[in-house]
Amino acid sequence: MRTSGNSGAEVTGPIEGVDGSHDTDEFLLVADQIAVRASWGPIFGPTDVAIRPGGVTVLEGSVGRGRTALLLTLAGRMTPTSGRLTAFGRTNDARRLFANAAIADIDEVDGIDQTIRVRDVVTEQIRWQAPWFRWVGQSTPEDLERLCRPVFGPLTLPHLDSFVEELPELTGALLRIAMANLKRPPLLVTGGVDRMTRTSNTDKLLERLVDLGREQTVITADVNGVHRGLGVRQVLRVDNLTDDEFARIVQEDRI
Repeated sequence: MRTSGNSGAEVTGPIEGVDGSHDTDEFLLVADQIAVRASWGPIFGPTDVAIRPGGVTVLEGSVGRGRTALLLTLAGRMTPTSGRLTAFGRTNDARRLFANAAIADIDEVDGIDQTIRVRDVVTEQIRWQAPWFRWVGQSTPEDLERLCRPVFGPLTLPHLDSFVEELPELTGALLRIAMANLKRPPLLVTGGVDRMTRTSNTDKLLERLVDLGREQTVITADVNGVHRGLGVRQVLRVDNLTDDEFARIVQEDRI
């Protein structure tokens, strides 16, 4: 285990495994040589990840389908083709992991129709949460405050009549996280903070995730790690993302 020079957060290399050579009691989630393959070839892996409970863990790796698939796997939305994934006291139990995790800001699973208003998004989520026999009308500013304030913190909430497609990128990302995180499960997995086009927005998003990490375990990703002093608990470099392999092949072809 070593400390990152550019992030100020703990950086851990490959995990020794879950065969007794590494104490897994201190971790919420341990992935030992997990990999996902499709019929046409590898998506990612094998790779090792160990997530401590609480705080924010940033997975450092290149943007692409491999990293996205890894995040989906760590949230129980995909099942590893090989390897061992231990979480919440169970090994290779995707259902239990699914039940204890929320996933947000990943287009493949929580995309919001960009042509609808914020009011419609909030109303739909309230209706999903309500008993079938309860009538739910259009959402109100009070509903917006109740559902979004825990994620937005001191930042300005979107207006109910705003179109989702017109929201600033940070506001849109926080709205997606808020809608996915209504039940506040123990684990929150969210898309890479490097989706932001401005560094200031990346920092603000991380600050909000760190705040959520006081009560949940939060996992996100970044291509270059994170900046010093933002309160991130650990940064883990992720090996064997398929995109990294493709990048090396292309580079070799150019030499």
